[in-house]
Amino acid sequence: MASRQPVSNPGMRWCGASWCYDKRTKDKAFRVNTPSNLIELSAAATGDLEGLVALRIEAMRESVERVGRFDPARARERFAAGFSPEHTHHIVVAHARVGFVVVKPQSDHLLLDHLYIQPGMQGQGIGAAVLARVFAQADQAVVPVCVGALRGSASNRFYLRHGFTLVEETAFDNYYVRPCRTAPELA
Repeated sequence: MASRQPVSNPGMRWCGASWCYDKRTKDKAFRVNTPSNLIELSAAATGDLEGLVALRIEAMRESVERVGRFDPARARERFAAGFSPEHTHHIVVAHARVGFVVVKPQSDHLLLDHLYIQPGMQGQGIGAAVLARVFAQADQAVVPVCVGALRGSASNRFYLRHGFTLVEETAFDNYYVRPCRTAPELA
């Protein structure tokens, strides 16, 4: 894990060798292209619900507002109804939670139910590194990964870029599948 260094501005955090800038605010934030070995997944607990809801709303807000469906109460209600702490992990970089992932095993696939990264931390390879771990889990189990994404969201490009194939479109969502690849140990 990267060590923290003292900084003159307490609002900035150190994450290894260099700074990067938050794309939206131009503030200094975390380092670019965070190596996957600096990304930790830590188990969530029932008491984490409200923090996860807040992060989800922050990460989804722009996309949901664009399609005219932003409703924080509805977002909380939908997430809380399916909240499964045993399948939820915080995404941690340099001791700070920057996102979370929910992967629910199904009988014939893994459901990537949620993958959210704080907006200022997106585009640094964190989501891709977490996705690689999900793929490794699916490949080991020899099952595909399925995910849904809000139509019009940037997450659609992210999933297509990482090997998912669009299999269904509905009025508000797109559904994708990433076929399993035989795990190297099984080949």
